[in-house]
Amino acid sequence: MDACDTVGQSGAGAGGEADCSMWHDFMAPVDLYCERTGPEFWSEPVNALTNLAFVLAGLWGVREVRRLRTGVFAEALAWWVVAIGVGSAVFHTVATKGTVWFDVLPIAGFTLAYTLFNLRRFLGMGWERAVFVFVAFYLVIGLVTWAVPDWLREASNGTTGYLPPFVALAFFGAWVALSGNRAGWYNLAGSCIFVVSVACRVIDPAVCPSFPLGTHFLWHVLNALMLGVLLAAAARYGAPGAAVRAAR
Repeated sequence: MDACDTVGQSGAGAGGEADCSMWHDFMAPVDLYCERTGPEFWSEPVNALTNLAFVLAGLWGVREVRRLRTGVFAEALAWWVVAIGVGSAVFHTVATKGTVWFDVLPIAGFTLAYTLFNLRRFLGMGWERAVFVFVAFYLVIGLVTWAVPDWLREASNGTTGYLPPFVALAFFGAWVALSGNRAGWYNLAGSCIFVVSVACRVIDPAVCPSFPLGTHFLWHVLNALMLGVLLAAAARYGAPGAAVRAAR
C-alpha cells in the first residue's frame, strides 16, 4: 500500500486526492518503442545502454573545448549533451508519461542553445539581432510544425516533432557556410546524419514483427555522432570573436 492508497482509505480532502491522481498519471507506463516488452526497468536494455554514446560524445566535447580554450558557452553545450544521455536513459528505463520530459526537455534546450551559438559565435551577431532572428525563426518553424497533419505525425512515429532542430541545422548551417565560416559545413553534415537517424526512428514500429530489437537504438547512436560533430564545430570555431577568424 502506498501513500495514495492511504489517502483514499482515510477519506482525505480533494487536494490530497488530486495530488495522488497527478502522481499516478506521471507514473503511468508508456510503451513507445519496439524493444520494450513491458513496464519493467530493464525492458529496453539496448535502447537504454546506447545512451552512453551521448555521454561519451559530451565528455569528448568537454575535453576538446577545454583543450582549445573555446569558453564557457561551448563547454555548457558539451555538458548539455551529457544531460541528453542521462535524461534519455531515465526515460528508457523508467518509461512513464512523466519521465518522457527527462528525454524531451534536454533535447529541446540544446536545440535552442545551439541556435543561439550559431548566431552569436559563428555569425558574430550582437545580442539584439541574434534574439530577433532566433524568435522569428522559431515562430515560423513552430507554426509549420503545428500545422503538420495528424496522419503524418502518426505515420512518422511522432518524428515530425523533430522538424525544428532539423530545419535549424540545415538553415543556419547554410547561412554560416555562405558567410565563409567553415563551422557551417559541420552543421550541414549534422543535418545529413540527422536525416538517417530520423529514418531509424520512423521505421522502428514497422520492423518489429521481423526484428524485435527495433531500430530506435540507431537513433541514439547516430544522434550522438551528430552531436559530436556539432561539438567539434563549437570547440574549433566557437571561441568569442572567432567568427571573423573562421571565415579566413
